[in-house]
Amino acid sequence: MDLISEVVRTIRVGNPGSRVIRQSGSQGVRFPAFDGTGFHIVLDGACWLITEDQEPVPLKPGDVVLVTSGATHGLNHVPCALGDLPAMVMERTPPAPGPFDFEFLCGVYRLEHARTPQYFRALPDLITVSPDYDRLPQLRALIDLLSADTAEAYLGTAATLPALLDLILVHSLRQWHEQYDTAGFPRTDDPEIAAALREIHARPQARWTVERLSKVAALPRAVFTRRFTAGVGKPPMSYLISWRLSQGARLLRETDATLATIAREVGYATEFAFSGAFTREYGVSPGRFRRTATTVHLPSLMPQSPGKSADRPV
Repeated sequence: MDLISEVVRTIRVGNPGSRVIRQSGSQGVRFPAFDGTGFHIVLDGACWLITEDQEPVPLKPGDVVLVTSGATHGLNHVPCALGDLPAMVMERTPPAPGPFDFEFLCGVYRLEHARTPQYFRALPDLITVSPDYDRLPQLRALIDLLSADTAEAYLGTAATLPALLDLILVHSLRQWHEQYDTAGFPRTDDPEIAAALREIHARPQARWTVERLSKVAALPRAVFTRRFTAGVGKPPMSYLISWRLSQGARLLRETDATLATIAREVGYATEFAFSGAFTREYGVSPGRFRRTATTVHLPSLMPQSPGKSADRPV
């Protein structure tokens, strides 16, 4: 079960953004907390990743910082306390030419009416990866493409930006899983749990219960629930509801299907049931969510400030 690909598709309902930033002088930058998932890639120079409760981490050109669920963090050319860094203020002009201490590329999916997917929230808040670019020249090519597309708003950027963000996120997460002992974090290598996830993803409209999903996995119900929760990060029914609503959000953004049609496709008997569940999860009605069209934000990146019964089909 390729959980990484599935969850990256889900985060795509957020607003994509990208920007190249050059930093010079004695002060670094602090990124306030935000709802979403993003990354920084050091392009030139050296800097330090600054967090609230960990020692500063040195970064060199090519290093990737994954901001899995929007945690507060900073970048500076020397170690310091996070509180000493000024909040990042995004400008709508390209970085000025001239000397700089370090340069980095930012990419983000910012969620305005949704929570960051459980997969990302189950990961460490900030992940650093040093990719093997000799073995993975395609990742270097993706970074170069995103840097070039970020420099100017070319025709077609609305299509290329999300695609490049997706690919860089997937390659970076794959590298992290390969380079480190990530057995305690969600991957869903468990074949029985993967079988249940495939059914949920393929047929979210089915009348699933824990009992029915445990039969798909060929496991006793208690064992299935325990292994599913450990591998995915939330219980089966909670995951099912989140998946249904995330697919509903995707269909609202990507199609002109009626609300009743979308409700049926993701497992709700009526559009009213879907609308109520969607509003509780996203904090906004499906209609308003659809009207808030996803836009490409090249110059702006981060914000400036900071159950059901397990055996009842849902």
